[in-house]
Amino acid sequence: MIMARVDGVIVSTICHPSMEGCRSIICQPVDQSGREEGEPILALDPLSAGQHQRVLISTDGSKTRDHVKDPKSPLRNIVLAILDTPEKETA
Repeated sequence: MIMARVDGVIVSTICHPSMEGCRSIICQPVDQSGREEGEPILALDPLSAGQHQRVLISTDGSKTRDHVKDPKSPLRNIVLAILDTPEKETA
């Protein structure tokens, strides 16, 4: 599992049949303090995460293929959760 920040949405006129009707997003992996780690990745987003929200991504391709109901889908990553951001304490 990877914690990441949503950096954008992918729009495509031509895609694999298993991706039709699915939302794909660009995610930047981040550490616990929000610092970027590694290269951005593409993930299927059934939860409609917003721009700059933190999400939890599964890199288990079988979970993603189960979601799109296509065992031959090239998709690998899927958003499993939108993470809350801690509220700042007020004095």
